[in-house]
Amino acid sequence: MIIDDDDAPVGRILSRREVLALLGGSSAALLAACAPGALASPSPTTAAQQTSAAATNAPAASSAATTTLPSCIVRPALTEGPYFVNEKLDRSDIRSDPTTGVVRPGVQLTLTFLVSRVTGSACTALGGAVVDVWHCDALGVYSDVSDPGFNTKGQKWLRGFQATDASGKAQFTTIYPGWYQGRAVHIHFKIRPTAASEFTSQLFFDDALNTEVYARAPYSQNGTQGVLRNSSDGIYQQSGGKLLLNVTKTGGAYAATFDIGLAS
Repeated sequence: MIIDDDDAPVGRILSRREVLALLGGSSAALLAACAPGALASPSPTTAAQQTSAAATNAPAASSAATTTLPSCIVRPALTEGPYFVNEKLDRSDIRSDPTTGVVRPGVQLTLTFLVSRVTGSACTALGGAVVDVWHCDALGVYSDVSDPGFNTKGQKWLRGFQATDASGKAQFTTIYPGWYQGRAVHIHFKIRPTAASEFTSQLFFDDALNTEVYARAPYSQNGTQGVLRNSSDGIYQQSGGKLLLNVTKTGGAYAATFDIGLAS
């Protein structure tokens, strides 16, 4: 079990008036937050400048599909945290270690991103954006890092990236993340629309669903007594609930789709 002390709350949610003002006449102000100099460090000060993302609740059916305001809603950037490693693993199924092929145990989760670009007052599907995903395993451990509670250096499970297709879609097969002390259940993600820009944030899960999943092995080894609810997590509070996944269940597996747009 680990304690993540470096995930300081950052970012804020823009009001609808601010969104309309930025999209209506000053998209350059949004792009400024994606400049390499502004994003070189994951510190709270610089990460707060990443609030340049907008999301659409309508699926992007094709590269020509658009959705006008008010469906485009700004999603807040959140801290990268201490466990990002740029593994450069181009793969859809991130459950295994690429060296050994051993799959990390856990309940299967299919996570789909639909990425759009916000231009003017519309969201258009964005192809070619690199989406990185990383998270802990069923017992709250991250791969390829050294922590007071574990050392997994050299292992690279539950990490990987995909480039979005022409419809803005990037899909990952992974496992439902476990929990560790001090944080609500979450998945980290980073989107790079270009080599010189990126947006970083986190996804969260319904508290009741966490309880359901953690009754199953191997999660049950960790118990549920220390699971932090979303309402008690300072980083979740910064999200305003806009980064909560809508998870569906089919048989014993889960799936979720997340729509998000990047300002141009």
